[in-house]
Amino acid sequence: MKYIPRQLAETLVRAARAFPAVVLTGPRRAGKTTLLRRLFPAASYRLLEDPATLAAARADPKGFLGDLDLPVILDEIQNVPELLSFIRARIDSAPNRKGRWFLTGSQDFSLMLGVTESMAGRAAVLHLLPLSTAETAKVTAYRGGYPEVIARPRDADLWFQSYVQTYIERDVRRISQIRDLATYRRFLALIASRTGQILNKTDLCAPLGVSIPTITQWLSILETTGQIVLVPPYFENFGKRLIKSPKLYLTDSGLACHLLGIDSARALSRSPFAGAIFEGLVASEIIKQQANLGRRREIYYFRDQRGLEVDFVVPSGYHRLVLIEAKASQTVYPDAARNMLSLAKSVNRATDCIVVHAALLPSDDDAPLAPGARAMSIGGLLRALRARYPPLKAVTRVRIP
Repeated sequence: MKYIPRQLAETLVRAARAFPAVVLTGPRRAGKTTLLRRLFPAASYRLLEDPATLAAARADPKGFLGDLDLPVILDEIQNVPELLSFIRARIDSAPNRKGRWFLTGSQDFSLMLGVTESMAGRAAVLHLLPLSTAETAKVTAYRGGYPEVIARPRDADLWFQSYVQTYIERDVRRISQIRDLATYRRFLALIASRTGQILNKTDLCAPLGVSIPTITQWLSILETTGQIVLVPPYFENFGKRLIKSPKLYLTDSGLACHLLGIDSARALSRSPFAGAIFEGLVASEIIKQQANLGRRREIYYFRDQRGLEVDFVVPSGYHRLVLIEAKASQTVYPDAARNMLSLAKSVNRATDCIVVHAALLPSDDDAPLAPGARAMSIGGLLRALRARYPPLKAVTRVRIP
């Protein structure tokens, strides 16, 4: 499979030069190991899911770490969280040695709990999501961004089927003792059908016959393993009564299409879920860019109880907001900006109003739509959001002294 350069590379290299350890989290198969081994070819590698390696690490953590050649990549570190305290001791014995430990994990909560307790101030924490549209034009609303799907699109359906089965059997059972996997699979499909909607746990309970605490636990598992994104509402003193529940999206639009039984790009274009899938793609692309720049996640939505709604609100620079509407069509009209322009009048900040649509032609990338609003492709939006940040440099391989 041809390697596709990742935008996170420069941020990751800067982190390796500044910290003794780098923790790279993200969903399974997003490309974490490939990126680390590409950037740091001199680093040794240990997979902590290999039975022999796992047994050695658990039986004698000190001896296991003592036998490693540094720098080292420890893949899926959440399987042996007790290693973190011993790694901390090794770091503290030589605090000026940077870029010696590269740790990956697919379960953010368990991994981050260990990092918070053991590695505070010693590790940079970065997040890698599947490929973005800025990294390859092959990422689409139908296919999503998982590298193996991009590399072998004809096998995408089989890949997603295997991914869901593996994810349920490995990650979900590891985190929680879910006994009824058939119901959980139906829960996944139900979540896909609710993408782009405001989260309503009661609405999810009834079709499955489970309790709200169970739904809460299952949602937590999906969020922990990077499968869903919960976009919180944006609060400011607008003098309005606001909706307080988050909006729900699957992280990868290709997985959402698979769970919904959408089997082609043409079927997606005719599906009643087309708008929600495209909206989820826009949310995911914004989050990917923020993660790739090493910045905290800042994406919100706005909706008040009178029905005024804006898909996304993204802080951009000092005291400035970008208001975003996502439209799956290639043609947009000035009325699409109406809600954003209405909200902009109530915001005590400078605002940019952007309607993101499924543009195919370069001429559609950035065009005036209405006074105070512009229409852009996803690429145009990402460039507009990134304009205030310094450009990333191309990085291929790095040698850490």
